[in-house]
Amino acid sequence: MFSKLNSFLIIILSALSQFTYAQEPVTPEKFTKHNKGKLYFFWGGNRESYTKSDIRFKGDDYDFTIHDVVANDKPKGWHIDYFNPARITIPQTNLRIGYFINDHYNISIGVDHMKYVMEQNRAVDINGFYPNEGTYGESLPNNQVLLTEEFLTFEHTDGLNYVNTEFSRVDDISKIFKINNTDKFQINLTEGVGIGLLYPKTNAKLLGKERHDDFHVSGYGFSAKVGLNFTFFKYFFIETELKGGFIDMNDIRTTNDASDSASQEFFFLQRIIALGGIFKI
Repeated sequence: MFSKLNSFLIIILSALSQFTYAQEPVTPEKFTKHNKGKLYFFWGGNRESYTKSDIRFKGDDYDFTIHDVVANDKPKGWHIDYFNPARITIPQTNLRIGYFINDHYNISIGVDHMKYVMEQNRAVDINGFYPNEGTYGESLPNNQVLLTEEFLTFEHTDGLNYVNTEFSRVDDISKIFKINNTDKFQINLTEGVGIGLLYPKTNAKLLGKERHDDFHVSGYGFSAKVGLNFTFFKYFFIETELKGGFIDMNDIRTTNDASDSASQEFFFLQRIIALGGIFKI
């Protein structure tokens, strides 16, 4: 009799436990809790700053270096050209596609389309030689020249293209701001390092020669970044970044003569703001 009673109690308790379990609400896991396996992309604009650089120009009948050259970017401002396929290379832009290999780390490839314009009509130190010295309105005393348009114009405006791969880390810092529902709004901190090639289309007018007008692999660069990512409704985000790095271009095409080239190296700092999306694949 006691055996039958025990069996009956076990059946009752089992049924009650199953009923209780069935009544407990099931909370689905947030989309933003994990990143592994997600693909993301973004598109945006940038502003740049550059350190001074020494630029060496050499050819069959000249070899000279101008020192401490100052250069600036060429901003477009807020403009529809950022989204116009026919004019999309005119602004300074950033394109990136990446994949999360786990919840915190991702690998990406991208193009930082920067612009570099040497300041004209500045006096700079020079050493070396070139033909017809003094005929370009450039001659100054004390081994200096004036960077007149007749003597030299030099810019990477289509552009200073840094084609690179990055390895980055992302951390959710929403709790610091007391944000609980990260599927509605999430704040992430990101840091990363990158390396890549420089593929500029350099616009140079040198000593009256016809300029070279084609893209050319001119050197390499490496970079590091830190940024904030603001994700809205799981799939869409705004990302702001500070990215700094070093560029060494030792084979810049300047004219249609293949024997003519230039070389330079400098540091850069980018300020980036971009719009993007992130999806599970």
